[in-house]
Amino acid sequence: MQKTEIGTDIEKASILLKDGELVSVPTETVYGLAANGFSESAVLKIYAVKNRPQFNPLILHVANVDQMRNLVIDIPPIIEKLIKAFSPGPITYLLPKNSTVPELVTAGSINVAIRIPDHPLTLKLLSDLNFPLAAPSANPSGYVSPVTAIHVQKNLNGLIPYILDGGECTVGLESTIVGINEGVLQIHRLGAITIEQIQMVSGKKVEMALSHASPSAPGQLKSHYATSKPFYLGNINELSVRFSDQKIGIISFQKSYTELNPAEEIVLSYSGNLDDAASMLFKALRKMDESEIDIIIAERVPAIGIGLAINDRLERAAYKGNEGV
Repeated sequence: MQKTEIGTDIEKASILLKDGELVSVPTETVYGLAANGFSESAVLKIYAVKNRPQFNPLILHVANVDQMRNLVIDIPPIIEKLIKAFSPGPITYLLPKNSTVPELVTAGSINVAIRIPDHPLTLKLLSDLNFPLAAPSANPSGYVSPVTAIHVQKNLNGLIPYILDGGECTVGLESTIVGINEGVLQIHRLGAITIEQIQMVSGKKVEMALSHASPSAPGQLKSHYATSKPFYLGNINELSVRFSDQKIGIISFQKSYTELNPAEEIVLSYSGNLDDAASMLFKALRKMDESEIDIIIAERVPAIGIGLAINDRLERAAYKGNEGV
């Protein structure tokens, strides 16, 4: 395959997708690796290009709630409230699928993860298609998610024909995944829509239902968002002493650690804004991974609101590095 092209041609993206090809598409969260969600052969290409295990389900993307209804058995009233409040937006709903959705998309589950992305290019593309788009993040499985078209090209150049360039992702953190079980709302993946926001709109208490070993929803694997360089999470001062013989890159929340003389440093938000920190996170991980350093160390952010989702990504990025620590 020739070099992967980057452009803004929605019609070209549409033609490729209708022909069973893969196209990377922008969303407000991260760039997705999209295929015809009704075509098992196209979906298999996603798993092959990403080297993604087929027991890890995919998210379907649709243009509106009417398209969503065509893919599920039922949308419970409480989920309807969430859709009205948050969609289009960075939230995914886990709902009982109907027979039109291939089991390959759901990894055999009776439920399908489905969302309406909040990006004008991709919404226009979805409106022009007569099928949903299955689209996990456009990166090799387990690596840091892409938030620009250039990130996608660096990872997948030559493996896909086209990247629809919608600029930099505004949220920069994957969607929250929410479902309902026996009337109880459950969070299956922490994301940009917070637990507090969901509880406020629904008027219901929310339970956590994360399953890293056997994913019931996309994005639950324990080791995920990993950099190629060793990554450690904890107290930056202590980690800097531990790895003082190496060239260190530091990712911090609000405080600068220039006194430690790091080879590289990225502060996620000098103002302490968690939304800004979320939008910076994957860019910071990628920049560090491409820098001339030996090791990356980072600290957790305040565990409130979207900070819970940021810490979730940091902990899974550091999972291998922190084993035994």
